[in-house]
Amino acid sequence: MSLTGTPFLYTLIVLFAVALILPLVLWSRMRGPKALRAATRVLMLLFAQGTAVALVFVLVNNANSLYDNWGDLLGTGNHVQQAANLGADGTGGIAVRKLPKVKQNFVPATGPGMAGVRQTQLKGRVSGVNAEVYVWTPPQYDDPKYKNHNFPVVELLPGYPGSAKAWFGSLHVTRDLEPLMRSGQVAPFILVAPRTNLLTNIDTGCANIPGTVNADTWLSIDVPKMVTDNFRAEPAPKGWATAGYSAGAHCAVKLAVAHPNRYMGAISFSGYNDPIGERNSLASQNLTVRDANNPFLLLKKQLTPPRIALYLSGQPHDGYEAAVGLEQIAKAPTTVHVVYIPKSAGGHNMALWRPQVVPAFRWLSLEMGQHTARTGAANPRAPLNGGSTHAALASGTASRAGAGRKP
Repeated sequence: MSLTGTPFLYTLIVLFAVALILPLVLWSRMRGPKALRAATRVLMLLFAQGTAVALVFVLVNNANSLYDNWGDLLGTGNHVQQAANLGADGTGGIAVRKLPKVKQNFVPATGPGMAGVRQTQLKGRVSGVNAEVYVWTPPQYDDPKYKNHNFPVVELLPGYPGSAKAWFGSLHVTRDLEPLMRSGQVAPFILVAPRTNLLTNIDTGCANIPGTVNADTWLSIDVPKMVTDNFRAEPAPKGWATAGYSAGAHCAVKLAVAHPNRYMGAISFSGYNDPIGERNSLASQNLTVRDANNPFLLLKKQLTPPRIALYLSGQPHDGYEAAVGLEQIAKAPTTVHVVYIPKSAGGHNMALWRPQVVPAFRWLSLEMGQHTARTGAANPRAPLNGGSTHAALASGTASRAGAGRKP
């Protein structure tokens, strides 16, 4: 029975109801020795408490997409087949572009918010990771008018612990963005959600650690290669971006800063720079690895500022200071857009991040248009549904930036 499935939830609800009724009905009707009656009553109370705790856990887990299956919860899942030393660029000397195309098999994904999402099991040829990837295509993708059109891509990264389904089920990304894509207010992105929980009971920090895991290569090489092999996706870097919340936000920014030849932008909700922000991260357990996966240090050390755009939102002591730090050291053509979220808006959870999805993707739509223009492309991308989408996005983003940034 699936951990996140409706049958398991309903089973727990029934068991909880039974656990409440049993003491009311049987408490005073017990027969037998006093010790036996006492033991039976204690068991009924423990049963009631156990079902209550289990029900609350499942409700919280379903709402926040923390654990996708029993393997994630119990720590029995391991998606790393090998972790060779792939060098500084994460390729191990492999000419990735020359690798033959591999046609993946996709099946409809199941679960809340997964309508229209397809799932595949990907064996990373470079990273050695074997895990699931979820892909959603925009409404224009299957329109015959756009059969020759390539679409921009955003990789969606969850926090830790977190399910690859979280952006679809908990953050409602497709539900909220699809109508805006249809109307031309948001670019028609292909949304890709790869598994990031690759090892048992520890966050990979989206880092390459020889002998342990090549999470960076999985996310920045194997997954993009699969997408471009199987979908009409724009080439990197101009058509690619990352987005994440919490630990996923750290990964999103780190990937964009570390690989400007693979991504042109990143969206971060409540992220951090130093991997120690997630103490259960592999990247935080060694100072050398910490520094190599800290986007602040990476950006600061780069002799040539990368041509990337970063959208960073956070609250005081929860992402805001890290965002300002990146803004202060960024030099053109790197751009950093910081959004201050007041403490009164809520805590470090889905309810805080959900309302930020639409503004962030409006911003990304604008930035990708600007990137196309400033890199001198012959045919800058035009709105797919008519009208001046670029102008509308520019106006909307300007007003939000003025209202959202702390004075």
